[in-house]
Amino acid sequence: MNPVLIDFPSAFETERLQIRMPLPGDGKAVHEAKEASHEELKAWMPFAQQRGTLEETEANVRESHAKFLTREDLRLHIFLKESGAFIGSSGLHRINWKVPKFEIGYWIDTRYAGKGYMSEAVEGITAFAFNELKAGRVEIRCDTENKASRVIPERLGFDLEGVLRNDDTSVTGEGLRHTCIYAKIR
Repeated sequence: MNPVLIDFPSAFETERLQIRMPLPGDGKAVHEAKEASHEELKAWMPFAQQRGTLEETEANVRESHAKFLTREDLRLHIFLKESGAFIGSSGLHRINWKVPKFEIGYWIDTRYAGKGYMSEAVEGITAFAFNELKAGRVEIRCDTENKASRVIPERLGFDLEGVLRNDDTSVTGEGLRHTCIYAKIR
């Protein structure tokens, strides 16, 4: 089946969060969160190596919106239900619709870190993948040195299936890195 023909919700909620596809106009909130979190993000995220402009961020959001509609990549924006504040981004990436298999990636605005929001979001996104998208496999991959990122799959009961040694270069270009592969299967 052509993935464009797969119908599923573009938004859902958890106890404290609204999680939805990116929409045109989200760029301002995303840009502000990236700017506020730049120092923490640049150690792990390729997009944080350069400070982008508001216009570049809005263009990226609109491209992500289009990819969501074509089912190429399912980026998701995370908002607090109570205030509507944008707090981070996640999504289902590196999609293989034949399995179906998805990889969850995530980052949080530093101002909202340490409150369990990202664990709650990833738990909700995992349930969405299994329940709505009929996932056979959901993965989380992260650098062995990224302790904050590793806590989330470990807390949520993902299995550490292995570590790929010297799998990639660091996002800063300062040597080789190891990648943890966590997974849940149907």
